[in-house]
Amino acid sequence: MDEQTPPAKEPMKRAASPMTKPSKPGHKGRGWLWLLVLLVAGIGGWYLWSKAGSTPAAAGSAPSKGGKKGGSGTVPVVAVKARKGNIGVFINGLGSVTPISTVAVKSRVDGQLMSVHYNEGDIVKKGELLVEIDPRPYAVALEQAEGQMARDEATLKNARVDLERYTKLVAQDAVPEQQLATQQALVEQSTGVVKTDQGQIDAAKLNLTYCKIPAEITGRVGLRLVDPGNIIHATDTNGMLVITQIQPISVIFTVAEDDLPVVLRKLAAGQHLQAEAYDRANTGKIGTGTLATVDNQIDPTTGSLRLRANFDNSANLLFPNQFVNVRLLVEEKTGITLVNRAVIQRTTSTEYVYVVKDDHTVTVRPITEGVTEGDNTEITSGLAPGEVAVMTGVDKLQEGTPVTVQLADDTGGKLGANTKASKTGGKKK
Repeated sequence: MDEQTPPAKEPMKRAASPMTKPSKPGHKGRGWLWLLVLLVAGIGGWYLWSKAGSTPAAAGSAPSKGGKKGGSGTVPVVAVKARKGNIGVFINGLGSVTPISTVAVKSRVDGQLMSVHYNEGDIVKKGELLVEIDPRPYAVALEQAEGQMARDEATLKNARVDLERYTKLVAQDAVPEQQLATQQALVEQSTGVVKTDQGQIDAAKLNLTYCKIPAEITGRVGLRLVDPGNIIHATDTNGMLVITQIQPISVIFTVAEDDLPVVLRKLAAGQHLQAEAYDRANTGKIGTGTLATVDNQIDPTTGSLRLRANFDNSANLLFPNQFVNVRLLVEEKTGITLVNRAVIQRTTSTEYVYVVKDDHTVTVRPITEGVTEGDNTEITSGLAPGEVAVMTGVDKLQEGTPVTVQLADDTGGKLGANTKASKTGGKKK
């Protein structure tokens, strides 16, 4: 029995050995899996660590980015100084250039147009000869009227001689008084005929005068409507030419009825309100004049009133029927605080500016805005003359931000700080 024990143990060893061999490949696969998990976790940890480490650097580098030109974290800005000055209060309106006088030249007589004494577009003066109509028919009519008058005057002279004779005979009872009365009536009749003849002569002379047509006003001649050689009639609808007065000229424009009281108050006080005409783009000033009058009623459909302003138009920049923008000066404010309107920042409820302090940092200052005229704005409160307000670069500013200031002139052009100080009188008081 002792010799059989070893063989019994040997088969058990051999049976266990096949069971342990398959477990080795499964153990090896789980190792690779754990290695992959550790690798992914390591990459993720490194990524999170790099992000956390770079965030402070990025936050700390923001000021230097805004102030890289100003040096040491300051923000470069362009600023202007508030100043004391004057500004006008205007009423704006839309209008069109309207000539004070326009004349359509027509003929008063019938006839052939013989000659034209002007060129299209000329400036003609009042009384200057423009056109001539054939005068010969009216000269003939004048001769006929004069001949008729000569014959009737001879008849009147003979009737007067007979009247004197009958007067003497009636005194001698040689002829009846009835004959004397008849002769007196004949004399009066002949006198009337002579007067009629004189009227015909005057009419013929007037027609001769109408054959030469002068300019009734001083102005610019338009395009010729009738050429020489055509027959002209006094009943023609269209004229031969049109003359338009250019100097002076007027502009008729409209203003809202809410603005009417201040205009009427100024006119009643005897003030001459200045009117400025600007082009269609409302950028170029083309004339300065004075308010002449207002219309006598408000248009109920638009709630506006028409006004007329006169302009000397010495530069000939105003042209009839031209569209213009009109600004009527009703008040001029003097000695107020003015600043370039580009410095004003706005929210839904307030206006404010960034003011540069003496330590070269900015502070937010609420302001009250007044009248705006062009690039200038009146500041009624919050800013004093001489204080410096930021115009450009405000998107990088907040309360207390250090800045490097470059001053600009009133028109927005950049100047050096020293140059600006010399122009404004040196240090701020």
